[in-house]
Amino acid sequence: MEKEGTSDTDNRSTITVNVKFSGRSMPVEISDESTVEHLKSLLQPLTNVLPRSQKLIFKGKVLVDEMTLKSSRVVNGAKIMLMRSQVLHQEDIPNVLEDPASKERNNIQNTSVSCEAVAGVRVEVDKLSHRVSVIEEAMQRGTKVEDKEFVVLTESFMIQLLKLDSIEADGEARAERRKEVHRIQSIVDMLDNFKARNSKL
Repeated sequence: MEKEGTSDTDNRSTITVNVKFSGRSMPVEISDESTVEHLKSLLQPLTNVLPRSQKLIFKGKVLVDEMTLKSSRVVNGAKIMLMRSQVLHQEDIPNVLEDPASKERNNIQNTSVSCEAVAGVRVEVDKLSHRVSVIEEAMQRGTKVEDKEFVVLTESFMIQLLKLDSIEADGEARAERRKEVHRIQSIVDMLDNFKARNSKL
């Protein structure tokens, strides 16, 4: 009996998602604690599309690589659309005639641009976070907040996630992007909690 209970626990987080691509639907079994990036790696042999060229869309939103399926609200039976990105990545461009020094300068420049892009998102998230604080203060005073405020704010944070997802980043820039993704994820979870509390005011 104990063994069966352990098995149920182990299988509890395994879900099946249906990924649509090129007119066909592909069921994929995966843990809901897996990242979107891991799901893309599983889809590569099924679609012949490299992970960096995949855009996974769920309920009208592009899923972010660093987020887990669970935090992205992807549940068992979810339908996800796969689109092939037409963006040409720098690593796809031949650099046969490029000398090492020039390549290093380009890498430094690209990292700088990526860091600036992430910093720009961070500024926007700071502004949105202030609005979340205002809502929290209002609720602490016993003031009920309109539901649309939570919807608008959540959508605004999702837009920032999309911006982060569009930033090509490696090294330091990638670490900064991941940090900002987790920050947004935490704030959105906080908003969900606030919304639940607000409904009881």
